[in-house]
Amino acid sequence: MSTDNDVIEKQKVKLKKPKKWAVVLHNDDVTPMDFVVELLFYVFKLEIKQATELMIKIHTEGHGVAGVYPYEVAEQKLSEALTLIKLSNMALKITMEEE
Repeated sequence: MSTDNDVIEKQKVKLKKPKKWAVVLHNDDVTPMDFVVELLFYVFKLEIKQATELMIKIHTEGHGVAGVYPYEVAEQKLSEALTLIKLSNMALKITMEEE
């Protein structure tokens, strides 16, 4: 039942931007460089030139970020990459880190 005396309260809701997660590949000196480039191309949709440059960075610096995504997307990319790594019998380490 509504009357003219009803009070409508407005609440300000502050929405936080969702946290981003980085998918990180770690150098292992065992996994072939070509495999890393292909993984970056097929799973993370990097161009071959970008994938090659990132592979070299991973090799020289020990790790590199394949992409930064919302949690669910990062988790899916990680899962796809781990599946390919396992099916290929590779030792490549890949992790998710909060930004």
